[in-house]
Order: sequence, then C-alpha cells, then structure tokens
Amino acid sequence: MTVYRDFEQADAFTTGVVGLPGARTFFLQVGEADEVLTIKCEKEQVMALAAYLRKTLEDAPAVAERSTSVRDFVAPDDADFVLGSIGLAYDRRDDRVILQFEEVTPEDQPDFDASRVRIRVSRAQASGFCEHAEQLVNAGRPPCEFCGLPMNRDGHACPRMN
Repeated sequence: MTVYRDFEQADAFTTGVVGLPGARTFFLQVGEADEVLTIKCEKEQVMALAAYLRKTLEDAPAVAERSTSVRDFVAPDDADFVLGSIGLAYDRRDDRVILQFEEVTPEDQPDFDASRVRIRVSRAQASGFCEHAEQLVNAGRPPCEFCGLPMNRDGHACPRMN
C-alpha cells in the first residue's frame, strides 16, 4: 500500500530498535495525533540522519531546551514501508526542520509508486532525535580491541588474531 502523508506539526519523531545487538532491526516513527507511521531502516541511515541533522542545527539558532513533547518509540508489528532516500531542509521563516522519507524503489520495478512522508519538526525535536539516535547506535555490539570490528556475545573471528 502506497503512503503519501504530510505532517505539518509532527509530535512523533523518534527511532528505535527491535532485537538484540548484532540482530537489531532499526525503525523510524513519525506522525502526529493518532496517526504514527513506522518506517524500517538501516542503522547507517539513522547514523547519517543524525549527523546531517546535527550539521543543519549548527547553522540554526541554538536550541534552548530539549523537546518534552516527543513520543516514545513503540515496538511495531510491521513497518509501513522500507526507507530509501531522505530529504532534509531547514525553514528559517517558520523555524522548522523539514524531513522527507521515501520508500526504497525496487530495481526491477522502475514504475513503482513509492510511499513518501514529509514531516515538520522543531529544532528541539530534531536535537532530541539526534541524542536518542546516537545513544541507540552506541548501544550496539562493542568493538574488538584489536581490529575494531563489532564483536558478538561469543566473540568473533578477528582478522588480526590469525
């Protein structure tokens, strides 16, 4: 099912995971009022989104306080779609960060009608998202002290220990 949605005053803008480190599935949740959409994504997409948001916020006025109106992540039964591309802008006139999330398009379906969601959030919400995303990503598997690759609970095949 294709989703086209604009949330002018999104109160839900968060990320979360389902599963244990090493086998986690990442999600974004966006929306307002009683309508929240869940978008499946990759850890790298969450990291990149947080990095670009931080860069955008550097050029905007300082955030005085973290948003308290952001909803908590709710583990989904299923995602509305899988994330492909992300668009990001800052509207100085309205002092809002604008994000657009588009569904990944299958290579074998060039006429695919991809879902698209656009949200507008405050700088405080964006800053809060960045803090939460960074904590979530850093809570994954610890790096190997020898090679830097992520280690599973039972260790890993370290290329430097051969």
